Amino acid sequence: MSTALTTPKKKARPLKELLAKATPLRSGDVLAGVAAQTEEERVRAQIELADVPLTRFLDECIIPYEGDEVTRLIIDGHDKGAFAPISGFTVGELRDWLLTDAATPQALTALAPGITPEMAAATSKLMRMQDLILVGAKCEVVTRFRNTIGLPGTFSVRLQPNHPTDDMKGIAASTLDGLMYGCGDAVIGINPATDNLDNITKLLWMLDSVVQKHEIPTQTCVLTHVTTTMEAIENGAPVDLCFQSIAGTEQANASFGINLSLLKDAHQATLSLNRGTVGNNCMYFETGQGSALSANANHGVDQQTIEARAYAVARAFDPLLVNTVVGFIGPEYLYNGKQIMRAGLEDHFCGKLMGLPMGVDICYTNHAEADQDDMDVLLTLLGTAGCKFVMGIPGADDIMLNYQSTSFHDAAYLRKLLNLKPAPEFATWLESVGVHDREGQLLPILKSNNLLGLSDGLK
Repeated sequence: MSTALTTPKKKARPLKELLAKATPLRSGDVLAGVAAQTEEERVRAQIELADVPLTRFLDECIIPYEGDEVTRLIIDGHDKGAFAPISGFTVGELRDWLLTDAATPQALTALAPGITPEMAAATSKLMRMQDLILVGAKCEVVTRFRNTIGLPGTFSVRLQPNHPTDDMKGIAASTLDGLMYGCGDAVIGINPATDNLDNITKLLWMLDSVVQKHEIPTQTCVLTHVTTTMEAIENGAPVDLCFQSIAGTEQANASFGINLSLLKDAHQATLSLNRGTVGNNCMYFETGQGSALSANANHGVDQQTIEARAYAVARAFDPLLVNTVVGFIGPEYLYNGKQIMRAGLEDHFCGKLMGLPMGVDICYTNHAEADQDDMDVLLTLLGTAGCKFVMGIPGADDIMLNYQSTSFHDAAYLRKLLNLKPAPEFATWLESVGVHDREGQLLPILKSNNLLGLSDGLK
């Protein structure tokens, strides 16, 4: 006799609960009280999740449609045509298909608009590290502003010349140091110590003067709030990229002082300057697992799924760069090197599967159970996974934000190891100014090099 005839059919668990229980262990989900209690419970949830039809994610919102504009963005913006080839799949079937040769870069590009964040997150929960790497490497996402980022065989770096007092000569010294290591093609971007309009404007003009004087085919950014950037634009400041931290719920975004309407205004204002030379992707977003929980705005959803929902926000504004700052928020959310490594690969996979130009700030705070060896491993894993950019910071030690990241040397290591080149326009410039040779190898810097005068005239 069939058990189906004698045992009442078990009611399906809510997707929100199933996604949380299926997530590999991380401290933020334990803190939120949504994590599986045992490994057996986790595996049972993963098995159950594998049988969930993808269409269920369109019918059952993990955060109510009526009360969250990010949910409405996800549901209302879903591309049914792109989704059609996988509309009959379960989560497990999508995971299996992604690992086949049929999932070519072209097929994945066409599929991206049909993938919701919850579908991507669910699929990642069924994947091993090597699965996340293999599929991430197949996803090709190319964006453009003053250079072309994301082409196969390339690897870019955000040059991050932060200074604890925003001293111009100190910032210029770090910028020069990074350029001499071939860094800065993703963006030359400063986290300012003082976030007032006068200071932001001064930094914008300084960065622009460096780029213009040395004819560097790259873009600059001062990472301030979108409202400050829009004020700077109104005052005539030279804004290339508009930056904003974003999260995966309306409430968490409100804690950042933003909503989708404000982001739309900021995007349009930046776009109107028309400062790109080879493209018009002018937004730069940063994200990170745990931000919604830290704002008490996670709605009982696991932090990795919430993180993937932030990518839906980014996708709506055609960004040049999306950067998950994977270990920045601390051990309360990602406890140790193992959790940081897994989270970095998950974020990279989910973002690229959704069609985003993903980079990763490979980092940790000094009270986490992690060290630079862990960062070396994650950098190498992300390089093989096709990550498009990382941070370049003097000595990997950010003296303004007080955290540990990746250095100019680390980027040079990865390019050499995997034979990766900078963005093509930037590579040509590096050769023209005597930083790289024709093969892309770093050259000794001669005393006559014009770049050594980069800080001349700065106060």
